[in-house]
Amino acid sequence: MSNQKPQTAITPTRADDYPEWYLQVVGAADLAESSPVRGCMVIKPWGYALWENVQRVLDGMFKDTGHVNAYFPLFIPVRFLEKEAAHVEGFAKECAVVTHHRLEARDGKLVPTGELEEPLVVRPTSETIIGEMFAKWVQSYRDLPLLINQWANVVRWEMRTRLFLRTTEFLWQEGHTAHATAAEAVEETMRMLGVYADFAENWMAMPVIQGEKTAGERFPGAVQTYCIESMMQDRKALQAGTSHFLGQNFAKASGIRFSDDKGALEHAWTTSWGVSTRLVGGMIMTHGDDDGMMCPPRLAPAHVVILPVLQKPEQRERVLEYCKKLQAELRAQTFAGQPVRVELDQRDLRGGDKVWQWIKKGVPLRLEVGPRDIDQDSVFMGRRDRAPKDKGGIARGELVATIGTILQDMQDGMLARARAFQAAHTRVIDTKEEFYAWFTAPAPAKEGGPTPIHGGFALTHFSGDVEVERKVKDDLSVTVRCIPLADGEPGTCPFSGKPSAKRVVWAKSY
Repeated sequence: MSNQKPQTAITPTRADDYPEWYLQVVGAADLAESSPVRGCMVIKPWGYALWENVQRVLDGMFKDTGHVNAYFPLFIPVRFLEKEAAHVEGFAKECAVVTHHRLEARDGKLVPTGELEEPLVVRPTSETIIGEMFAKWVQSYRDLPLLINQWANVVRWEMRTRLFLRTTEFLWQEGHTAHATAAEAVEETMRMLGVYADFAENWMAMPVIQGEKTAGERFPGAVQTYCIESMMQDRKALQAGTSHFLGQNFAKASGIRFSDDKGALEHAWTTSWGVSTRLVGGMIMTHGDDDGMMCPPRLAPAHVVILPVLQKPEQRERVLEYCKKLQAELRAQTFAGQPVRVELDQRDLRGGDKVWQWIKKGVPLRLEVGPRDIDQDSVFMGRRDRAPKDKGGIARGELVATIGTILQDMQDGMLARARAFQAAHTRVIDTKEEFYAWFTAPAPAKEGGPTPIHGGFALTHFSGDVEVERKVKDDLSVTVRCIPLADGEPGTCPFSGKPSAKRVVWAKSY
C-alpha cells in the first residue's frame, strides 16, 4: 500500500495550511488579486459575477420587503461622526481621512495643498450621513416607515487584510430604516436578519446560526446587534451578516424627529443592516476543496460549461454546431427563476488544461462533447461535487429535460454536507477545563508551520460577565459569536459559576 498523498490541483491542501489554501483557491479560481493599493483588491470577472448574483438575489429580497434603493455620499464631514460618541469611538481607528483638495507639482513631485476647512472621512459606514438626510425627509408619522437600502463601497483602514474576508476597501449593501415605534424597528431588525439567513442557507448553501451579539461585540452605538454565524472548514466562525436595532441613539444625534398622530414631537426609531463581499469568501471556505472553488449552483456565474473535444480539424464544424445547439437548448431551460447560464469554451487550449481550469473555478457542470458523443446524441458529464474522474455519459434529451433537477440536487447536497460538518464540530461543553482543551491549538507539524485545524463551535452557558468574555478572548482568541435566538435551558456559567439563561456559541473567528 502506498503512503503517497493523492494529487490535488491546490497546494497546500486545507489540512496542510488552510490560510494559504484559501489564497491559492482565490488565485486558481481567478476570483481576485491584490492591487497596488495597500489592503485593496481587484475583483476579477468571475469573482465579480458571483457578487453580481449575490446583489441580484438580495436586491429582489429587499424590494419584496418594501425597501427602495438610494445612494449617499462617499465623504462624511467629521462633525457628523462626532455627534454619536459611541459610534465614533468604535470606528475612529479605522477611518481614512481626506484633508486636502488639490495637488501641486513641486520639485518633480505632486504635493497635497489646499487644506480643507473640515476634514472628510471616507465612508466606513453611513449611519451619520444618512441620518442627516433622514432628518430632512421625516417630518410626520405619515413619512414613516422610511425603508432605504444602498449598494456601495466602504473604507476601513485594516491592519491585516485578506482577499474578500477583510480588505481596506470592500463592497457591501447597507440598509437604513426609520420607524414611528420601537416595536416596528425591532420587527424590521429581525425581519432583515431572517432575510440574510434565508439567503445564506437557500442560495449560498451555507448553514447559519441566528443570534444576538453580546454587549462587548455589539455594533458601536446600537442598542442590540443580531447576526448570522456560519462555520468554515477550518472550524472558525464567519459573521456573514448583521442587523442592528439602533433605538433612538442615532435619531437623537441626527435630529430625526416627527409629529405623531396627536401632534407631539418624537424621535424616530432606526435600524441598519448589511452584508459585504466577504460572502464570496464564505462560499470559498464553506464549499471549496483541494481542487479549488465549488460554486453553489444558484449563485454560480455559469451553471454549465461545454467543452468541445476537437481532435481533428475536419471535426471542428460538426462538433461546434452540436455544442451551440446544446447551449441554446440548455439556455432555454430555467433554474432558480433564471435561464440556465451556459458557457461554450472554444479556446485553443489543450482539453485537459481547460477541464482543470473550470474545476478550479467551481463551475457546477462540465460537458465534454466529441464526435463519438454526437453519434450517440449524448454528452460526457462531470459534476463539481464529485471527484474529477467521476463522470459519464448522459443522453442529450435527458440532460436538457433534467438540468434544473441536477443543479438543485447539487445545491441541496452542498447544504447537507455543510450542515453535517457544522454538527460534527459543534460540542456542548459544561466545564472550563474542557472548554480550554477544545480551543487550545495543537503544536504545528513543523516548527514555525501553520497552526493545525482544531476546535469548532462550543455551546456553553454564559452569565454575560464582560470580564469573563475578555479573559477568554485574551487567553484563547475565542469570542461569543452569538446568543442563539432559539430557546434554551437555564444553567450555570462554567467560568463564573453564575446563573445563565441559555447556552451561547463560542468560536475563533474571522
